[in-house]
Amino acid sequence: MDDVTQTEVEAAAFRRLVEHLRDRPEVQNIELMLLADFCRNCLSKWYAAAADERGHEVSYDEAREVVYGMPYAEWKAKHQKDATPEQLAALKAKSAAKPSR
Repeated sequence: MDDVTQTEVEAAAFRRLVEHLRDRPEVQNIELMLLADFCRNCLSKWYAAAADERGHEVSYDEAREVVYGMPYAEWKAKHQKDATPEQLAALKAKSAAKPSR
C-alpha cells in the first residue's frame, strides 16, 4: 500500500471510529477509560496534537466538536451521567497502577 492510500485508509478508519462513538452516546467516557484506556476526550486531544504537528492550530474545544459532533457542553448536558463511586475508585486504582511515561 502506498503512503497516500495508507493515509486515506487511516482517515476512513478514524471517521468510522468517530461515527461509531457518536452513535453510542450511552457509552460513558469513564467506561471507555476503564475498558480501553482512552475516551472521546483523549481522541480529541490526539486530533488537536496531530493538527498541531502538521502546522494547523486546532483548539481542544474545536477538536472535541469534531469528535462529539456538537459542542462538548451540549453533548455533556444531553448524555453525560455522573460517574459512580465504584467507577471513580476503579479509575483511580487504574491510574495508580500505571507505570510513569
